[in-house]
Amino acid sequence: MDDNFKIIYKILSILKSSLDNLKCDIDRLSPQSLNISIEKRDNIIELLLDKNLIKGVIIKKYQDGDSVLVLNDIKITLDGLEYLEENSIMKKMYKLAKGIKDVTPFI
Repeated sequence: MDDNFKIIYKILSILKSSLDNLKCDIDRLSPQSLNISIEKRDNIIELLLDKNLIKGVIIKKYQDGDSVLVLNDIKITLDGLEYLEENSIMKKMYKLAKGIKDVTPFI
């Protein structure tokens, strides 16, 4: 699995696990917690927002080209939950197929 998709999966998983709380612990979404640069984290969050997998993100753009993401109200959407479900099923199918190939390498 591509590293970007692992990060997407991790961000969505964090947001899913925070559904029992009023707000997400945004420290868990920090670049340090995700072990990526702030630019990469922000770009991935913008992609998730564009695909309607998350909501509640405010993007402040400045004239000099800089932008800041405000994540205080970030939440996963139903589309985001469906994405996680579909990808966990795909991951299980991949592991099963890989296991079958490992047992029967000539097929």
